[in-house]
Amino acid sequence: MWQDFKKFALKGNVVDMAVGVIVGGAFGKIVTSLVNDVIMPILGLLVGRIDLSSLKLVLRQGSDTAAELSLTYGAFLQNVLDFLIISFSIFMAIRMINKLRKTEEEAPPAPAAPPEPSAEEKLLSEIRDLLKEQVGERSA
Repeated sequence: MWQDFKKFALKGNVVDMAVGVIVGGAFGKIVTSLVNDVIMPILGLLVGRIDLSSLKLVLRQGSDTAAELSLTYGAFLQNVLDFLIISFSIFMAIRMINKLRKTEEEAPPAPAAPPEPSAEEKLLSEIRDLLKEQVGERSA
């Protein structure tokens, strides 16, 4: 069983997938930071100097015995923006990969050597050459 697992784990596709998951996780953190630390503050400044991540709709005020109940739609907006940026980035990466593959597929194959003439063609060529020699001798 260990040998089978080792063969599976060391296949190129599994290793490539693992690398993709790790890079994707790191990319997700970068995009989240971009949205939270750069884009949302700029949007908040543009719409009236408010922190969009703190936007919420209070359904029930908090009291001594119960916590506040609210819909935090500002955090939802941040997550939607995260998703849009990540999905657009993945779309662009896949589009670029597909263009590269298409270019490789469209590349003309290396020119093949012309096929060897058949026995009949060789014989006809010899006859032609002999006829040319005879015509050349008569005209000289």
